[in-house]
Amino acid sequence: MTDFGTRLLDWYNNNYRNLPWRQTTDPYKIWISEIILQQTRVAQGLDYYHRFIDNFPNVQSLAQANEEQVLRLWQGLGYYSRARNLHQAAKTIVEKHNSQFPNTYKEILNLKGIGTYTAAAIASFAFQLPYAVLDGNVYRFISRIKGIDTPIDSTEGKKRFTELANELLNTNEPAHHNQAMMEMGAVICKAQSPECDQCPFQTDCVAFLTGQIPNLPVKSKKISQRHRYFNYFLVDETDTLYIQQRNGKDIWQNLYQLPLIESEKKLSANFFKKQINEKVKLLNETKHILSHQIIHSSFFLTTTNAIEKLGINDYQTVKKAECINYPFPQLVVNFFNEQNIPGYKKE
Repeated sequence: MTDFGTRLLDWYNNNYRNLPWRQTTDPYKIWISEIILQQTRVAQGLDYYHRFIDNFPNVQSLAQANEEQVLRLWQGLGYYSRARNLHQAAKTIVEKHNSQFPNTYKEILNLKGIGTYTAAAIASFAFQLPYAVLDGNVYRFISRIKGIDTPIDSTEGKKRFTELANELLNTNEPAHHNQAMMEMGAVICKAQSPECDQCPFQTDCVAFLTGQIPNLPVKSKKISQRHRYFNYFLVDETDTLYIQQRNGKDIWQNLYQLPLIESEKKLSANFFKKQINEKVKLLNETKHILSHQIIHSSFFLTTTNAIEKLGINDYQTVKKAECINYPFPQLVVNFFNEQNIPGYKKE
């Protein structure tokens, strides 16, 4: 083992966080944890992981679930395509792999929703296969310790960092090595306020020695966010809730919501009153920030007649006490809680 590998594993063995998916080699549980932790902090993902495993303890139970059950458990995590892909991949494992999680990198990579990072993580953690992981934490750690300013989101950068990650990989202990690389980036070499004084590589870190810590890693592409305006309508009835399911290739696909009209700009209650001559009262306004979109939401209280006059006809009615069984986007969940919708509770 190289000096780098020795120091890395010594540090990890004395400092790692005791997380449940690190106490198993079950590829199913490792897979669930990796998908949940994409775009999600460990502190938030931990409860979701436990709930998911409690409800779907194995790949067969996940494959047999209906999509609404899966999405309901995922509610609040965002990036719902992760849950849909997870569900589809579980069905593939049951149907094409006889319910046995595939044990080669290539077969794992072929599963729906699994990219090179996740495939390498599962292959190394579950099967001790020598594939280096490259997530945001590892990119940051390598870019700083080696002083690399090649953009990590460029073709050249991805190739260069992949080569370096594989050069550094301890092929005798790929699972511990990969966990240690990720842990180093997560708890020491953090994006903001890194703990350089606690880092075993401080004296070798090019970025630390040259004052480049705040500038690395480099990204070439800036994410542009578009603004969208969602007008939701809560019908003023005691026990009944009007809801509709989102369809098409858009955010929150197959989740449920209150009857919605999307507009190109913010609209007022008076605008709708004049349009349909019905009671319309503004209850709440929120801004929900996603990676590529900013959703400006207005929630209005109105009547059954208003829903018809607004041309919203793809709705269904449910008892308010039963809406807890349907998956909703988090901004709608927050509204339900603020309005004390009967039967709804925050997980």
